[in-house]
Amino acid sequence: MSIQSNIVSLHSSYPQKAPKPVEQVSFNRRDIDTLMQFYSKRVGTGEWRDYAMDMLKDSAVFSVFKRASEVPIYTVHKTPKLANRQGEWSLLNANGLILKRGKDLKQVLKVLDKKPKLTSS
Repeated sequence: MSIQSNIVSLHSSYPQKAPKPVEQVSFNRRDIDTLMQFYSKRVGTGEWRDYAMDMLKDSAVFSVFKRASEVPIYTVHKTPKLANRQGEWSLLNANGLILKRGKDLKQVLKVLDKKPKLTSS
């Protein structure tokens, strides 16, 4: 009398859960067009020379450099979590000071277009 045994792995019989995709915030085509138009104007005047884009879990960051080896002089952050509060866009200087927040990227970038006024003393 022979006894046959079949070993069945129960682990393989259960459906496998697919790993959750790592979600990240990114710029859409309109955002990139706006950022690049503004950036190209400043490159034309010689003020800016390089940029970088970082897509993170909770925000996307566009950084502007005067030289490639330095820290960014400005960073533009897109944080969708803040869209209903202060607005999803924020502009920060090299020290991390928030210069402007808002819901519209063009309005946030206008802060950099303002020219200093001469005052008489």
